[in-house]
Amino acid sequence: MNYFPAYIKIDNKKVLIVGGGKIAKDKLVHLLDFTKNISIIATKISDEIKTIAFKNNLSTTEKKYEKNNIDGYDIVIIAIDEVNIQKDIFTEASKKHILCNAVDSVDYCDFIFPSYIKKGDLTISVSTSGSSPAVAKYLRKHIEQILPNGIENFLVNMKNYRKKLPKGALRMKYLDEKARLFFDKKRKKQ
Repeated sequence: MNYFPAYIKIDNKKVLIVGGGKIAKDKLVHLLDFTKNISIIATKISDEIKTIAFKNNLSTTEKKYEKNNIDGYDIVIIAIDEVNIQKDIFTEASKKHILCNAVDSVDYCDFIFPSYIKKGDLTISVSTSGSSPAVAKYLRKHIEQILPNGIENFLVNMKNYRKKLPKGALRMKYLDEKARLFFDKKRKKQ
């Protein structure tokens, strides 16, 4: 089964990461591109995660995961190796209608983390539905190399135009022409 591609606004969702090692840190860093409403619980939390958490005013709790620790959260990221605990947390999350991702265990995932590029308001994601994260990573790197310089600033300008111009066919035509000219100009410089 393939995953449905969707961008979800999560800055108003409470996220819990279960785990305190390298994989948990990687997920934490990615999540911080989109929200700071994150808590971490793990038997041992790395100094690196503690530093990131402190800088971003995130909650950390060093203790073993216990049933009901996910209560009050909207999204749970399981970044631990113990498959039995992954299964237990996923089962609990499912019963409580909490979205869950168990890193590297697609059987215990409601969603997966794509490889992505974030430049200002631009987010481009690549997924192989878990078939090959390595392929997604290298495809992302390829796409990143062909993105035009200045895309972030251009998007800020386009957002401002959209706010100022009245909705309708003329606005659509104007914005389409602006986008076409931007990419034509960037393509000619290559």
